[in-house]
Amino acid sequence: MVSRRRTVYEGKAKTLFEGPEPGTLVQYFKDDATAFNNQKKGVITGKGVLNNRISEYLMLRLGEIGVPTHFVRRLNMREQLIREVEIVPIEVVVRNIAAGSLAQRFKLEEGSLLPRSIVEYYYKSDELGDPLVSEEHITAFGWATYQELDEILNLTLRINDFLCGLFIGVGLKLVDLKLEYGRLWEEDEMRLVLADEISPDNCRLWDSRTNERLDKDRFRRDLGKVEEGYQEIARRLGILPEAGRGDLRGPDTMQ
Repeated sequence: MVSRRRTVYEGKAKTLFEGPEPGTLVQYFKDDATAFNNQKKGVITGKGVLNNRISEYLMLRLGEIGVPTHFVRRLNMREQLIREVEIVPIEVVVRNIAAGSLAQRFKLEEGSLLPRSIVEYYYKSDELGDPLVSEEHITAFGWATYQELDEILNLTLRINDFLCGLFIGVGLKLVDLKLEYGRLWEEDEMRLVLADEISPDNCRLWDSRTNERLDKDRFRRDLGKVEEGYQEIARRLGILPEAGRGDLRGPDTMQ
């Protein structure tokens, strides 16, 4: 039971527990949802189950093309085994189509194609509201080195190109995507790996024909049918869990 394991970290959408082997963690996906820097809160029934499956699928596909990740294997409906990493305190956002804060900042029409993919960096700090930062901030404050940033940028563009193709193949547009990276230590050597998750929680996915939003924007903007949006993404990827609606629910209490 999740309550009997030592909690290493509890976030807004996931809880990390001590893993069964040294250097591993168990990542538990919640149904909890937040938006606007935790100002809006709610529950999306079955989100944890769907995000677990979607993230597993995408991490495995990325691993097949040589992208290093923290993912080891899925354990059950809501949990996966991951390698313990030192998280780089930077959120990397790659934008392909104008939406969200980028559209607001530059008064762009949502849905307009950008001249090229744009990569932005945000400092991971709930207290500060995850501010937008430059490479100079990142290197000056020691959050990452120039070499690490180069590697992060190259991996990000590679991941974005691959996922754009994968999603368009199932009738979806990858509007934008948030990625996180971690330092994986193996003996005295360190390498950067993709961490966190890839799911409708941290990327915008629109139907390629109608531009219908099928991601967390349905929750942010009170569009309704939030669960159905997540289910549709899983269905198109061919990984919708074979479970009844009751099986998608999380435990009533967690410690």
